[in-house]
Amino acid sequence: MTISEYFSKMKGGAKSPPGVPVSELLWSWLGAVLGIGLCGYLSANYFEPRELSLFIGSFGASAVLVYGALKSPLAQPRNLVGGHIISGLVGVGCYQLFGETLWLAAALGVSFAIVAMLATKTLHPPGGATALIAVIGGPKVHSLGFLYAFLPAGAGALILLIVALFVNNLAKNRKYPEYWI
Repeated sequence: MTISEYFSKMKGGAKSPPGVPVSELLWSWLGAVLGIGLCGYLSANYFEPRELSLFIGSFGASAVLVYGALKSPLAQPRNLVGGHIISGLVGVGCYQLFGETLWLAAALGVSFAIVAMLATKTLHPPGGATALIAVIGGPKVHSLGFLYAFLPAGAGALILLIVALFVNNLAKNRKYPEYWI
């Protein structure tokens, strides 16, 4: 491949996707406000008083997928829950093995999380952030050890999933999930 061929691949060429109807905007908003709101409420009132959490930053990106791009293979239940749990386990493992060199633990955590999600058919892009948070999340996250993969990562993903099942199926023209496994 020549250099010009290489750079010509970056031009794109596909048409931009069509606009989103107002009804889709409203359903996506409702799902996100309920899913993220429920995680935040439960975290603040039940988990944080016990030095736990049900809230991590990667859930914001998960909300985009499960409420706004619900037909995407990356938004399906197996990917949502499995991607967060697997990435959490990988991130914690990398922190425990390489945490003295944080940049190395972070790089290995995210890269191995991608490989693990691909290998298990659970690719969920927010999982990369879940692995990274396991490494750079600080003492509170580090003190959880492997529990982090299940609480907050897995439990929060399950809450987002339950809300997605209810909200995404209220509208006549929306269906979630496309498949389970």
